[in-house]
Amino acid sequence: MTDAFTDAARLRDLLKTWANHAAFPLWWSVGADHAGGGFFETIQQSGEAIDSPRRGRVLPRQIYAFAAARDLEWTGPWREAVDHGLRYYLDVYRRPDGLFRALVGPGGVALDDSAALYDQAFAMFALANACAATGRSDLRDIAVSVRETLFATLKNPLGGFNESAPTDPPLHSNPHMHLFEACLAWNAIDSDPAWRALADEIAQLALSKFISPETGALREFFDDQWNPAPGVAGRIWEPGHQYEWGWLLLRWGQLAGRPDATAAALRMIDLAETKGVDPERGVGMNAMLDDMTVHDAGARLWPQTERIKAGVLAAQVTGEDRWWGVAVEGAEGLLQYLRTPVPGLWRDKLKPDGAFVEEAAPASSFYHVVCAIVELDRGVTAAS
Repeated sequence: MTDAFTDAARLRDLLKTWANHAAFPLWWSVGADHAGGGFFETIQQSGEAIDSPRRGRVLPRQIYAFAAARDLEWTGPWREAVDHGLRYYLDVYRRPDGLFRALVGPGGVALDDSAALYDQAFAMFALANACAATGRSDLRDIAVSVRETLFATLKNPLGGFNESAPTDPPLHSNPHMHLFEACLAWNAIDSDPAWRALADEIAQLALSKFISPETGALREFFDDQWNPAPGVAGRIWEPGHQYEWGWLLLRWGQLAGRPDATAAALRMIDLAETKGVDPERGVGMNAMLDDMTVHDAGARLWPQTERIKAGVLAAQVTGEDRWWGVAVEGAEGLLQYLRTPVPGLWRDKLKPDGAFVEEAAPASSFYHVVCAIVELDRGVTAAS
């Protein structure tokens, strides 16, 4: 085995230990609202949960994390945690039309009844993973209902979907990425061809509209014709999303037999590595512009997790050892964020000067961290 792969295996063991002996126990014992239902949005760095309004995009992420705990061999009550989250999510967040609302307050009071595409993508993703983990067939029917309602209410005639209102630009690539992820998750466990068809549509939209043919970077914001948004907004690309889209397009390229998607994905990952990583801090930065200048030198936690996933799968698809090095550097960057006074928490925002923003640990990051550990574990195991 190469040095890079050996390092990847060592870091896999370290991160699995952190997840199974610190993070999962803490986010279940403290992060779950055992009295009122659901999960809290944040845990203070001192270890106490904060009760605050809870976003509809965060609860399904927690459901996913505990469903994935089974794959990481956590011996704790992962099934109880999944059922706990599902019960509250389906009871409190689901609207009469079957879509999921954006925000509820303590006690389950609806604070924002809107149903954005981003939130529905995470609903379908969580339902897929919970279905795979628990075998609950009713979750499929709920996910199909969400999918069909999206087609009826938010479908864009030029491809993809509007984020919310049909005539409210800019359009966004980011929710399509999570919708793509949800479709791939369902396609793996459900014979319904509509999942694969929607995944194919999103992949083609990314290849034809989202990715700049000049730079290879995937853009974030668009006008109502899927052209780059005017001004600075249309020039922004995010290193974290190059990794994340790259990982998804590598998966789809293998599934669909599309070497063009594989080539585009590898170009995106390489672009993030060469232009979007700060060598001094060893982390992927938040945002760049199309002339390759830095737009936001801060570095949130989640781009580091996506760097791991992209590196692992690129190594497997290409057989090239250098991609294991990408995964290793991503894992080493991530570890900076996990060094907290209370084990199992994290820092979320690294400033340009190398100091972390002092704030509570957001539950929303758990999905990213767990998914990266699952992918690293899968890749290392497959290559061993």
